Amino acid sequence: MPSNRHLVSFDPRSAYHQFTDILVIGAGIAGIRAALEVPADQSVLVITKDRLTESNSSYAQGGIAGVLSPEDRFENHIDDTLVAGAGLCDQAIVEMVVREGPHQINDLVRFGVNFDLKDGELALTREGGHSHRRIVHALGDATGFEVMRALIAKAKATPNVQLRDDTFTLDLLTHEGRCVGAVVHRTNVGTILIWAKQVILASGGCGIVYRETTNPPVATGDGMAAAWRAGAEMRDMEFMQFHPTVLYVAGSARSLISEAVRGEGAYLRDVNGERFMPGEDPRAELAPRDVVSRAIFRCMERTQHPNVYLDLSHLDRAMVMERFPGMNKVCRSFGLDITTDQIPVRPGAHYMVGGIKVDSEGMTGIPGLWGAGEVTSSGLHGANRLASNSLIEGLVYGTSCARGASAAARKMPGEMRALPLVSKQEPAEADEHLDVADLTNSLRSLMVRNMGIVRDKKRMREAKRDVAFWCRYVLPREFDDRKGWELQNLLTVARLMIDAAMTREESRGTHYRSDFPNRDDEHWTRHVVSPGRAD
Repeated sequence: MPSNRHLVSFDPRSAYHQFTDILVIGAGIAGIRAALEVPADQSVLVITKDRLTESNSSYAQGGIAGVLSPEDRFENHIDDTLVAGAGLCDQAIVEMVVREGPHQINDLVRFGVNFDLKDGELALTREGGHSHRRIVHALGDATGFEVMRALIAKAKATPNVQLRDDTFTLDLLTHEGRCVGAVVHRTNVGTILIWAKQVILASGGCGIVYRETTNPPVATGDGMAAAWRAGAEMRDMEFMQFHPTVLYVAGSARSLISEAVRGEGAYLRDVNGERFMPGEDPRAELAPRDVVSRAIFRCMERTQHPNVYLDLSHLDRAMVMERFPGMNKVCRSFGLDITTDQIPVRPGAHYMVGGIKVDSEGMTGIPGLWGAGEVTSSGLHGANRLASNSLIEGLVYGTSCARGASAAARKMPGEMRALPLVSKQEPAEADEHLDVADLTNSLRSLMVRNMGIVRDKKRMREAKRDVAFWCRYVLPREFDDRKGWELQNLLTVARLMIDAAMTREESRGTHYRSDFPNRDDEHWTRHVVSPGRAD
């Protein structure tokens, strides 16, 4: 499949240069937490392609999972995570993250996060797949917003940390097999070569590869694609988690309806007003996300209705209004009263479980490159992420990456210098205008149709053929704007996802194949690993 090593040509003799000890790519919870852990005598540069506040972390509603109640135990949280992960979790990683969770939550309090309280203690809620109340939350259903507010404020007040928004990471710079920085583009400046002793990739997920998604427009898989082009191994790319409850109002943006709504007792009903989850799973509405999403999919097919309905009318009105002010505000804008009306919902792409393969410290297979958060496959989530385990993963791995990267940087003596890395791309044969928006929309629609909640070989073959065709004439081109680069990254990620999904001939976790509907532990209790791009 034709593709260039770098998205754009560059020459150190004409580019701007910047030097830092630690480069952090991404300003979500993993990236900012990493920056805050680097010692004060080392310089840290955090870059993000949009505003500092624009990340999946900022939009997280439900909360952060941690064992904080005397009725709960680490073993319970570990077991819940392993069950949700459907046999593919790394148990040692699960135990590490779960046991570190309460410390990270205490650190957030120390950094100034105002979590919701009950009787002077952290208020805890329950979500699907959890056996106990262990989810801390803030501002009712705006946990991510409050956490990122405090973390960004702390980072801005930290002298050795520099934050830079509006900076698109085009590619990772590698030299003699080591990551030495990144080539980026900044509006009104142009190409900049950032040289770093160590690089931490925390660029988030790729939900925008689907038309129906809870993710903000920035989630285009840029870090995953850049790491793959640099030679990093990708793992478990078939596992895209679909959130069961996304507000479905024709013509509107798809707004997430928090898992905590069902955790507090909301029901799912079909178009005829019947609850259907008790007949699907003993845990009913509190089953893990993959189970609920497939149940909703079957219900919509059975009733030939485009959505199902979330019902909170039997819950205490005051509690609902206090716990879910964000949801209430969004629904009110469509004339819906969440305390009395049936809320139309359907599943949408939510979280990429797979990503860049990293070890227990966050090291990738490329020396000098570390990874944290949704961009990675750490072994925590297995085949399906347990609700509210994402933010805690970002915190734990952001911290671990920073400690490892800092120690590694200290072992690199001498001043950094620019290296003679010149990238000259082969020009594409065709020079006609390309409708990037139309191609992007076509890809996102294709992924919903052929790589959605239920998959089969025939539809995936069609997706593979179409994506391969688009790649042939899009990837060799050299664009000069963000939309073109994002399309190239989305195509790269889509191709990796389709190949992995076709490889796994079973159903497990978020990956369900109607032609292989059963879980096959004999042959498939293993990961699908995609090697990085070979030069």
